[in-house]
Amino acid sequence: MSNPEVTVPVVLVFSGHDPSGGAGVQADIEAIISQGVHPATVITALTVQDTSNVKRFVPTDPTLVIEQARAVLEDMPVACIKIGMIGSVALVEVIHSILKDYPDIPVVLDPVLVAGGGGVLGNESVAKAIVMLLLPLTTILTPNAFESRALATLAGQKAETVEERGQAILSLGAEYVLLKGGDEPGVEVENWLFHGNMPPRRFAYERLPGQFHGSGCTLASAIAGLIAQASNADYVNAIHEAQEYTNQALYHAAQIGRGQWIPHRLFWADSEEEGGDPMQSPRIH
Repeated sequence: MSNPEVTVPVVLVFSGHDPSGGAGVQADIEAIISQGVHPATVITALTVQDTSNVKRFVPTDPTLVIEQARAVLEDMPVACIKIGMIGSVALVEVIHSILKDYPDIPVVLDPVLVAGGGGVLGNESVAKAIVMLLLPLTTILTPNAFESRALATLAGQKAETVEERGQAILSLGAEYVLLKGGDEPGVEVENWLFHGNMPPRRFAYERLPGQFHGSGCTLASAIAGLIAQASNADYVNAIHEAQEYTNQALYHAAQIGRGQWIPHRLFWADSEEEGGDPMQSPRIH
């Protein structure tokens, strides 16, 4: 029975479609639903990819993207916007126009420039457009090591250390920058959070064996979902909880295809059925 008094938070997602179901819009949907939030999705590209790599992609017509987004924004109470793969300068421009019209909605941007298998998802022109048009309107930016180095270079600053990279990217306009370390060497995965003049905060997790397809999408969308849940969201807490959730999804991942492992973003449903605590694992510390 429907209840008109019940309100459900909404995250508006700009994302590409991955036919393997490991990354892109399907990862976003599963991660956002896992936070008890409704995902409304705008498809920015169709891709040809499997669990190993992206083979090619076709960006969506910018007119369709802006029409999809405005249809949702004019109908639903969107509490957060999550941006993933964009794929063309024209799409960056239309997303910029939407963000300008809705300045009070927090924005989580995962600057998807390269796939986990190495396939290029955004060229230098796209990266420059993201820096110029989207970063000044971004609440939380979540680049991996490759993307953070590319963005720091575009900032024109010396960025040899993690802290220098974080500060260089902050100068481009994002309010928070979470530098992900999954694609860096080391026994632990180190993620570093930068915000204003505060000392950077380190999050460390045991490095799990193998490689994962869609981990970045999972993290950014979980952050967006957690922000949408609270009227006055604590961004640092949302970032922390989203990393815990993502680590659990990776811990329960499965090698469904012949390439990277796919995170099990609905692991909590299995755990609840078994009577266990869905957020307990010896791999989180």
